[in-house]
Amino acid sequence: MIIRRLFPTVPDLSGSPLRPHSISVLVAGMLGLASSLAIAAPSRPIPDDAVKAKASFSRPGAVEVKGEALLLSPGAQIRDAANRIVLPSHVRGEYTVRMLLDNNGQVHRVWILTPEEAAAPMPKR
Repeated sequence: MIIRRLFPTVPDLSGSPLRPHSISVLVAGMLGLASSLAIAAPSRPIPDDAVKAKASFSRPGAVEVKGEALLLSPGAQIRDAANRIVLPSHVRGEYTVRMLLDNNGQVHRVWILTPEEAAAPMPKR
């Protein structure tokens, strides 16, 4: 009321401009859009020349593949199955991965595969 007296030209916005059913329609539309975007999400971009292997992460700074310890490069990047970058020190266990080596033979990029990605055939080069 005080604002009305001081500023008579300011519109009264105290009531909701949207009716309750309009809000529910808006929310339902947003949920529908979000679910359709999740379904249409593209697969993650893994280079075709990344090799598939069973890799064991048992000690920091190294990856064991076929019984051979490969060092991680200084800028190594490991992505988990949800495509998040994870620290090498936080990865333990054996996974099916795709990986790229750098020019020095060190592991430079690693993608931990989902079960669907692991079952998929390797892309043709």
